[in-house]
Amino acid sequence: MQTIIQDVPQSLLKVIEALRAKLCDPIFIQRHRIRPEDFTRQRQLTFPVVMLFILQKTAKSIQRHLHEFLDALVGEVDEQVTAGAWTHARAKLKHTAFIELNTQNILPTIYSPENSGLQRWRGHRLLGVDSSVLRLPKSAELMEQFTPVEVLCQLGTTGVSYPEARISVLYDLLNRVGVDGRLEPSSTGEVDLAIEQLAQASAGDVLVNDRGFTGYRYLASMVARGVHFVARCSTGSFAPAQDLFRMDRAGRSVLTRIYAPATQRVELRRLGLPLELTIRFISLRLSTGELEVLATSLLNETDYPTEEFHQVYGWRWNQETFYYLMKSRLDLENFSGQTAEAIHQDFHSALLLCNLETILTGPAQSVLRQQSAEHQYPKVINHAVAYHAIKHRLLDLLYSQTPAAEIVLELQRMFLASPVTKRRDRKVPRKKLSLHRSYYFQRCVRKTTF
Repeated sequence: MQTIIQDVPQSLLKVIEALRAKLCDPIFIQRHRIRPEDFTRQRQLTFPVVMLFILQKTAKSIQRHLHEFLDALVGEVDEQVTAGAWTHARAKLKHTAFIELNTQNILPTIYSPENSGLQRWRGHRLLGVDSSVLRLPKSAELMEQFTPVEVLCQLGTTGVSYPEARISVLYDLLNRVGVDGRLEPSSTGEVDLAIEQLAQASAGDVLVNDRGFTGYRYLASMVARGVHFVARCSTGSFAPAQDLFRMDRAGRSVLTRIYAPATQRVELRRLGLPLELTIRFISLRLSTGELEVLATSLLNETDYPTEEFHQVYGWRWNQETFYYLMKSRLDLENFSGQTAEAIHQDFHSALLLCNLETILTGPAQSVLRQQSAEHQYPKVINHAVAYHAIKHRLLDLLYSQTPAAEIVLELQRMFLASPVTKRRDRKVPRKKLSLHRSYYFQRCVRKTTF
């Protein structure tokens, strides 16, 4: 226990105290309420209670969740609240409150110079950006504000449609941090969203991208901001990449210039983007025998050896597992409302929760790293357990007079009680997708954390 106490950084306790204070700050409340008269009367569903209830999202019914949540506030609540009253209360809240807590409290703590545990690759922060689509509840408002998608079958159209959204997250691949999140209609292009999110990246960062993110405008936008990139090329990509595919030889590194397509030059000049780029193309052999070609702005072979890019691109998979976490463990698509504001609240609160879990599990992960440093298979945090523990103690953590250190230490004990073993280089063959497997997974296998 003494080791755990010493390993809890003061910066973590400070951010918890800051979150507690900000949730009740009148200035913060004024910024993130719909109307000036909202949250001014003495009600049971106050501004901080509404925010914490959304943050503690569960797979249970709204009414049952209200009973359990408000029972935890014994002494402050005199009577039960109906689901209808909750619907009216959340309609007074702007989702921007979750964004502010994330950008002004959580992220500065994670990227503080005092945080010596940040992982980097050759001094660079490794970021990924990708998108995923969400199926939304069917309501008139969501059908109007998001993209209607018609359900098809083998006989053609079915006459059934549903609204669909696209989420895009700028994600720190090595530190498990959602730097920026966007939720738009699914008809919005994922590359356009990624270009907008470049404003949240810093000069010197390295963006690791999948196929589909190697268009000239996107690469030029990163170069103009001083952001480096590592992007996987398709077989129909730039001519130097196609040459490497035809050669079918791994370990090649080619430095060349590429030029803007004639059809894009007017737009690129208007945006102030360069019309030519110097890019390094690298060929790698995957374990499956397939040749992979990467395009990168990291030109120096000595500083950035070709053989390291196999691992660098492999870290991009962390973004895919992050989306799996949000959709499966946190049950993001099980939305708690049918309005556009409710959808945004659920998404941005989930992103805030992910980053809060990252900083809360940091001390326990450091202890596990030290204890299993010499083990063949190191121990790591069981994140499914961690999310459940945080949601279970959320009111004590962010809405009580209990000292923050006491709650954080109790959470550390819960995190350390159930670690899992990390087996390096384990390869699990991917099974062919099928409707039967997907149906079985959704009904019988998928588990949520709360």
